[in-house]
Amino acid sequence: MADQHDKGMAMRRKILGDAHVDRAEAQTTAFDAPFQSLITQAAWGHVWARDTISLRERSMLTIALLAAMGHDEELAMHVRATANTGASRDDIMEALLHVAIYAGVPCANNAIRIAREVLDDMHESDRS
Repeated sequence: MADQHDKGMAMRRKILGDAHVDRAEAQTTAFDAPFQSLITQAAWGHVWARDTISLRERSMLTIALLAAMGHDEELAMHVRATANTGASRDDIMEALLHVAIYAGVPCANNAIRIAREVLDDMHESDRS
């Protein structure tokens, strides 16, 4: 179990960055510690750490799923994470075009707005 947690934490840091993970860890309480452990082991250690598809592809899938389900904060986080996964602006748009067709235009419209804002912020930060 510790090995899966360590593997998950390494992947989580690789994708989301040390600053994000450090903030999340600092905010963890006794109440939500079991949840943080679960996502570190299951999402990051079991799913994201698999080598069957690339991190870029995994990122695109995650963005599409989060957009389709209307999970805006998680969507923004994963759009930011594309800086570490290799998914490009074009890749994000391709994923969101699929959302429009398979999950609905309103979901995609909202997700495109969020992605555009996050990408613009990322671009602005790069220029600073």
